[in-house]
Amino acid sequence: MSNDVDLFNGTAWYVVFLFSTTLHEASHALAAFKLGDDTAYRGGQVSLDPTPHIRREPFGMVIIPIVSYMLGGWMIGWASAPYDPNWARAYPKRAGWMAMAGPAANLALVLAAAFLIRLGIAVGFFETPDSVGFTHVVGAAHEGIPYLASVLLSLMFSLNLLLCVFNLLPVPPLDGSSLPLLFISEDAAVRYWEFMRSPAVRMVGLVVAWNVFGQLFHPLHLHAINLLYTGLGLHYGP
Repeated sequence: MSNDVDLFNGTAWYVVFLFSTTLHEASHALAAFKLGDDTAYRGGQVSLDPTPHIRREPFGMVIIPIVSYMLGGWMIGWASAPYDPNWARAYPKRAGWMAMAGPAANLALVLAAAFLIRLGIAVGFFETPDSVGFTHVVGAAHEGIPYLASVLLSLMFSLNLLLCVFNLLPVPPLDGSSLPLLFISEDAAVRYWEFMRSPAVRMVGLVVAWNVFGQLFHPLHLHAINLLYTGLGLHYGP
Protein backbone atom coordinates (compact mmCIF):
# COMPACT_ATOMS: atom_id res chain seq x y z
CA MET A 1 0.00 0.00 0.00
CA SER A 2 1.37 3.39 -0.95
CA ASN A 3 2.20 6.08 1.57
CA ASP A 4 -0.53 8.29 0.07
CA VAL A 5 -3.16 5.58 0.63
CA ASP A 6 -1.86 4.96 4.16
CA LEU A 7 -2.07 8.67 4.93
CA PHE A 8 -5.57 8.93 3.46
CA ASN A 9 -6.90 5.91 5.35
CA GLY A 10 -5.20 6.93 8.58
CA THR A 11 -6.62 10.45 8.35
CA ALA A 12 -10.11 9.09 7.64
CA TRP A 13 -9.84 6.74 10.61
CA TYR A 14 -8.72 9.51 12.93
CA VAL A 15 -11.37 12.01 11.79
CA VAL A 16 -14.15 9.50 12.44
CA PHE A 17 -12.57 8.28 15.69
CA LEU A 18 -12.16 11.83 17.01
CA PHE A 19 -15.69 12.91 16.10
CA SER A 20 -17.32 9.71 17.40
CA THR A 21 -15.43 9.68 20.68
CA THR A 22 -16.03 13.39 21.25
CA LEU A 23 -19.77 13.00 20.65
CA HIS A 24 -19.86 10.01 23.01
CA GLU A 25 -18.25 11.94 25.85
CA ALA A 26 -20.12 15.17 25.13
CA SER A 27 -23.37 13.20 25.39
CA HIS A 28 -22.33 11.86 28.81
CA ALA A 29 -21.47 15.40 29.87
CA LEU A 30 -24.71 16.91 28.56
CA ALA A 31 -26.85 14.22 30.21
CA ALA A 32 -25.08 14.74 33.53
CA PHE A 33 -25.56 18.51 33.27
CA LYS A 34 -29.28 18.15 32.51
CA LEU A 35 -29.64 15.71 35.42
CA GLY A 36 -27.93 17.91 37.99
CA ASP A 37 -24.15 17.43 37.78
CA ASP A 38 -22.24 20.27 36.15
CA THR A 39 -18.73 18.81 36.65
CA ALA A 40 -18.11 18.05 32.96
CA TYR A 41 -19.94 21.20 31.91
CA ARG A 42 -17.52 23.32 33.94
CA GLY A 43 -14.67 21.41 32.28
CA GLY A 44 -15.93 22.48 28.85
CA GLN A 45 -16.90 18.95 27.79
CA VAL A 46 -20.48 19.68 26.83
CA SER A 47 -19.07 20.46 23.41
CA LEU A 48 -18.29 18.90 20.04
CA ASP A 49 -14.97 20.73 20.14
CA PRO A 50 -12.48 17.87 20.73
CA THR A 51 -9.98 20.15 22.48
CA PRO A 52 -11.23 19.75 26.09
CA HIS A 53 -11.59 16.00 25.57
CA ILE A 54 -8.05 15.75 24.18
CA ARG A 55 -6.75 17.90 27.02
CA ARG A 56 -8.27 15.48 29.55
CA GLU A 57 -7.11 12.27 27.79
CA PRO A 58 -4.19 13.08 25.43
CA PHE A 59 -2.93 9.49 25.38
CA GLY A 60 -6.35 7.96 24.71
CA MET A 61 -7.42 10.58 22.18
CA VAL A 62 -4.19 11.19 20.25
CA ILE A 63 -1.15 9.04 20.99
CA ILE A 64 -2.66 5.56 21.34
CA PRO A 65 -5.00 5.88 18.32
CA ILE A 66 -2.16 6.98 16.05
CA VAL A 67 0.29 4.37 17.35
CA SER A 68 -2.28 1.57 17.12
CA TYR A 69 -3.06 2.50 13.51
CA MET A 70 0.61 2.62 12.58
CA LEU A 71 1.21 -0.80 14.14
CA GLY A 72 -1.99 -2.61 13.23
CA GLY A 73 -3.95 -0.62 10.63
CA TRP A 74 -6.83 0.11 13.03
CA MET A 75 -7.41 2.48 15.93
CA ILE A 76 -8.00 1.94 19.61
CA GLY A 77 -8.32 4.72 22.14
CA TRP A 78 -10.43 6.16 24.91
CA ALA A 79 -11.77 9.33 26.47
CA SER A 80 -13.68 10.20 29.62
CA ALA A 81 -16.03 12.80 31.01
CA PRO A 82 -15.65 13.73 34.68
CA TYR A 83 -18.60 13.52 37.06
CA ASP A 84 -19.21 14.04 40.75
CA PRO A 85 -19.21 10.63 42.51
CA ASN A 86 -21.25 12.10 45.35
CA TRP A 87 -23.94 13.10 42.84
CA ALA A 88 -23.89 9.61 41.31
CA ARG A 89 -24.12 8.02 44.78
CA ALA A 90 -27.04 10.26 45.70
CA TYR A 91 -28.85 9.77 42.38
CA PRO A 92 -27.82 6.36 41.00
CA LYS A 93 -30.67 6.22 38.48
CA ARG A 94 -29.61 9.57 37.06
CA ALA A 95 -26.07 8.21 36.85
CA GLY A 96 -27.49 5.27 34.90
CA TRP A 97 -29.12 7.58 32.37
CA MET A 98 -25.88 9.53 32.08
CA ALA A 99 -24.03 6.31 31.28
CA MET A 100 -26.53 5.32 28.58
CA ALA A 101 -26.18 8.68 26.80
CA GLY A 102 -22.77 7.80 25.33
CA PRO A 103 -23.76 4.55 23.57
CA ALA A 104 -27.02 6.19 22.48
CA ALA A 105 -25.00 8.89 20.70
CA ASN A 106 -22.95 6.24 18.89
CA LEU A 107 -26.12 4.38 17.87
CA ALA A 108 -27.49 7.64 16.48
CA LEU A 109 -24.37 7.98 14.31
CA VAL A 110 -24.78 4.40 13.07
CA LEU A 111 -28.35 5.19 12.02
CA ALA A 112 -27.29 8.48 10.44
CA ALA A 113 -24.57 6.72 8.44
CA ALA A 114 -27.04 4.04 7.35
CA PHE A 115 -29.51 6.69 6.18
CA LEU A 116 -26.85 8.56 4.20
CA ILE A 117 -25.60 5.32 2.64
CA ARG A 118 -29.08 4.35 1.48
CA LEU A 119 -29.71 7.88 0.22
CA GLY A 120 -26.40 7.87 -1.65
CA ILE A 121 -27.25 4.58 -3.33
CA ALA A 122 -30.70 5.89 -4.31
CA VAL A 123 -29.23 8.93 -6.08
CA GLY A 124 -26.36 7.02 -7.74
CA PHE A 125 -23.63 8.45 -5.52
CA PHE A 126 -22.80 5.06 -3.99
CA GLU A 127 -23.23 1.45 -5.04
CA THR A 128 -23.93 -1.76 -3.19
CA PRO A 129 -20.67 -3.67 -2.57
CA ASP A 130 -20.12 -7.29 -3.60
CA SER A 131 -18.45 -8.00 -0.25
CA VAL A 132 -18.06 -5.96 2.89
CA GLY A 133 -15.62 -5.24 5.70
CA PHE A 134 -15.10 -2.89 8.62
CA THR A 135 -13.92 -0.09 6.33
CA HIS A 136 -15.99 -1.11 3.30
CA VAL A 137 -19.69 -0.98 4.05
CA VAL A 138 -20.61 0.83 0.82
CA GLY A 139 -18.91 1.28 -2.53
CA ALA A 140 -18.38 4.51 -4.44
CA ALA A 141 -19.99 4.96 -7.84
CA HIS A 142 -17.15 7.26 -8.92
CA GLU A 143 -13.71 8.40 -7.78
CA GLY A 144 -13.22 11.66 -5.92
CA ILE A 145 -15.84 12.89 -3.46
CA PRO A 146 -18.05 9.75 -3.67
CA TYR A 147 -15.04 7.60 -2.75
CA LEU A 148 -14.07 9.87 0.15
CA ALA A 149 -17.66 9.88 1.41
CA SER A 150 -17.92 6.08 1.10
CA VAL A 151 -14.82 5.59 3.25
CA LEU A 152 -15.94 8.07 5.91
CA LEU A 153 -19.49 6.67 6.08
CA SER A 154 -18.24 3.08 6.17
CA LEU A 155 -16.00 3.96 9.10
CA MET A 156 -18.75 5.96 10.80
CA PHE A 157 -21.14 3.01 10.53
CA SER A 158 -18.65 0.38 11.71
CA LEU A 159 -16.72 2.31 14.35
CA ASN A 160 -19.83 3.68 16.02
CA LEU A 161 -21.45 0.25 16.03
CA LEU A 162 -18.27 -1.01 17.71
CA LEU A 163 -18.30 1.80 20.29
CA CYS A 164 -22.00 1.29 21.00
CA VAL A 165 -21.79 -2.49 21.41
CA PHE A 166 -18.53 -2.47 23.37
CA ASN A 167 -19.70 0.18 25.80
CA LEU A 168 -23.00 -1.64 26.35
CA LEU A 169 -21.29 -4.80 27.57
CA PRO A 170 -22.71 -5.26 31.09
CA VAL A 171 -19.37 -5.27 32.91
CA PRO A 172 -17.67 -2.43 34.80
CA PRO A 173 -16.22 0.02 34.01
CA LEU A 174 -18.17 0.05 30.72
CA ASP A 175 -21.38 2.04 30.36
CA GLY A 176 -23.52 -1.09 30.07
CA SER A 177 -22.76 -2.01 33.66
CA SER A 178 -24.91 0.97 34.70
CA LEU A 179 -28.03 -0.28 32.92
CA PRO A 180 -29.36 -2.18 35.99
CA LEU A 181 -29.39 1.12 37.90
CA LEU A 182 -32.46 2.10 35.88
CA PHE A 183 -34.51 -0.88 37.05
CA ILE A 184 -33.58 -1.63 40.66
CA SER A 185 -34.59 0.12 43.87
CA GLU A 186 -32.72 3.18 45.12
CA ASP A 187 -31.13 1.28 48.02
CA ALA A 188 -30.03 -1.59 45.78
CA ALA A 189 -28.78 0.90 43.19
CA VAL A 190 -26.52 2.59 45.75
CA ARG A 191 -25.01 -0.76 46.78
CA TYR A 192 -24.61 -1.84 43.15
CA TRP A 193 -22.95 1.46 42.23
CA GLU A 194 -20.43 1.08 45.06
CA PHE A 195 -19.72 -2.49 43.93
CA MET A 196 -19.02 -1.35 40.37
CA ARG A 197 -16.45 1.17 41.58
CA SER A 198 -14.22 -1.54 43.08
CA PRO A 199 -10.85 -1.50 41.24
CA ALA A 200 -10.70 -5.30 41.28
CA VAL A 201 -14.17 -5.63 39.78
CA ARG A 202 -13.35 -3.07 37.09
CA MET A 203 -10.14 -4.90 36.17
CA VAL A 204 -11.95 -8.24 35.88
CA GLY A 205 -14.64 -6.53 33.79
CA LEU A 206 -12.09 -5.20 31.31
CA VAL A 207 -10.48 -8.64 30.95
CA VAL A 208 -13.88 -10.26 30.34
CA ALA A 209 -14.90 -7.56 27.84
CA TRP A 210 -11.64 -7.86 25.90
CA ASN A 211 -12.00 -11.64 25.61
CA VAL A 212 -15.65 -11.84 24.57
CA PHE A 213 -16.02 -8.76 22.41
CA GLY A 214 -14.33 -10.07 19.27
CA GLN A 215 -16.59 -13.12 19.17
CA LEU A 216 -19.64 -10.95 19.72
CA PHE A 217 -18.95 -8.00 17.44
CA HIS A 218 -18.15 -9.62 14.08
CA PRO A 219 -21.48 -11.47 13.68
CA LEU A 220 -23.35 -8.39 14.93
CA HIS A 221 -21.48 -6.18 12.46
CA LEU A 222 -22.27 -8.48 9.55
CA HIS A 223 -25.90 -8.75 10.66
CA ALA A 224 -26.19 -4.95 10.85
CA ILE A 225 -24.79 -4.61 7.33
CA ASN A 226 -27.26 -7.19 6.03
CA LEU A 227 -30.07 -5.21 7.65
CA LEU A 228 -28.78 -2.26 5.66
CA TYR A 229 -28.94 -4.37 2.47
CA THR A 230 -31.92 -6.55 3.23
CA GLY A 231 -32.05 -9.77 1.24
CA LEU A 232 -28.57 -9.68 -0.31
CA GLY A 233 -26.82 -11.97 2.17
CA LEU A 234 -23.47 -10.19 2.01
CA HIS A 235 -20.30 -11.69 3.49
CA TYR A 236 -16.93 -10.33 4.51
CA GLY A 237 -14.46 -10.02 1.65
CA PRO A 238 -11.06 -11.72 1.54
